[in-house]
Amino acid sequence: MSHRTKALLTIAALALALPAAAQNNPPPPTAEQTTKPLPSQTQITAWAAKPAKLLPYTGPNRLVWRLADILAAHKGKPDWAQTVHLDRDFIAQWISLGPGEKTKTMFYADDRVLWEVQAGQIRFTIQGQEPFVASKGFLVQVPKRVPYSMETVGDAPSLRFEVRPAGEAPQYPITETPTPTPGVQYVKAIYTGHGDYDAINHPYIDFRKQIVEGGQKIGVWVRDDHTYVTILRSDKGVPTPPPTSLGHFHENFPEFWLVVEGTQQFLVEGEKLVTVGDGDLVATPIGRWHRAEPYGPGPSTRLAFIPRPDNLHWYQADQPPE
Repeated sequence: MSHRTKALLTIAALALALPAAAQNNPPPPTAEQTTKPLPSQTQITAWAAKPAKLLPYTGPNRLVWRLADILAAHKGKPDWAQTVHLDRDFIAQWISLGPGEKTKTMFYADDRVLWEVQAGQIRFTIQGQEPFVASKGFLVQVPKRVPYSMETVGDAPSLRFEVRPAGEAPQYPITETPTPTPGVQYVKAIYTGHGDYDAINHPYIDFRKQIVEGGQKIGVWVRDDHTYVTILRSDKGVPTPPPTSLGHFHENFPEFWLVVEGTQQFLVEGEKLVTVGDGDLVATPIGRWHRAEPYGPGPSTRLAFIPRPDNLHWYQADQPPE
């Protein structure tokens, strides 16, 4: 018998001696099998990376900007702008525009611009849309690379809450004269494509007519790859939770809220409980526990502004998610 034949017989004998389970082991899992996600609502306890010290409010950011205080500071002026929030993703301002005043036609390269009309009347002219007049409560948005302009109509100044991309200068059609911007030079160039409206993102929502009077349940105002804004409305307030109810926190971005109806209460880690009303803005830095609740006998609504639509909420391990 040859050495090769002896070797083959030995291997065959060893294979027969192995347990059946060892001879029938399944192949290793594929990449798709090893990364198969858990159901989206599965609760998982993990170690969350939270700043060791509370991150402070910086720049114009603060716990609360009360609209009454802002209006008092600019009393008697028809044209003014007040920055109330600035972070990596967004800049938010209250802007007053006098009767008959009009903005230049402009657009932004890669992000939407959003408004809540607080007072007066504004005629919006948006490329591809019929011009419309927006009054108190209108929620208006313009997609990326879509030119638009605004004009105050009537005999009173208009007041709007504007959220646009931070650190991004406006662009202008070739027929417009750009407004000088520090650190920016405007050159002639060519681009293609633009953003669109879709089943979620509409030119405007008439909050008073559609939601308050019409009873429509609209939960999401804006959703795209960078911006997510929800309309959180409640029919009535709830009892104030105990201080041990912390809510949740976000690891990678701050959050801010604009109250557009009624009264709400906010508790942000390291700060006192605050009660705010229509037109007031509340914000939390990255990594702070926070909660928001409707307050009082009547309906109330807040707009919640964050980037990253599929964002992570970290909840207290000893309490169920909100």
